[in-house]
Amino acid sequence: MKKISLIFLPLILTLLFFNQGYAENDEKESKNQPQIIKDITVEEAHTIIQNNENNSNLVIIDVRTPEEYNQEHIDNASNIDFYSDAFKEELNKLDKTKTYVIHCRSGGRSSQTLDLMRELGFREVYNMGGIIQWKEKGLPTIK
Repeated sequence: MKKISLIFLPLILTLLFFNQGYAENDEKESKNQPQIIKDITVEEAHTIIQNNENNSNLVIIDVRTPEEYNQEHIDNASNIDFYSDAFKEELNKLDKTKTYVIHCRSGGRSSQTLDLMRELGFREVYNMGGIIQWKEKGLPTIK
């Protein structure tokens, strides 16, 4: 039994070493991926949302106030109040490897949020502008 263990020990150590190397390479590759931080149309946002309906890696963020959000919002959108003192900290808690579609009322706050998310190192963020444009195109909301 000891002979078998001695034979397999180098093999096991080699496999562990190479596996660690692959994990480090995967981590380096994800850090080296270029950021995708851009403005898109509400139609493009709608397509992204529809195509990722069951994808937990897509997150919709509404940066309006809770009062605005509660009046009407996009289905499955999370609310993070742009005017909150903890806004930057709340964003920074999010998984930076996920894909985000952000919006506000007319595009001003979400545009500033896009810049902030770029600075914080998010990998993929799309700013669709405002829910006003979304509604003008007849796209669905939750009241």
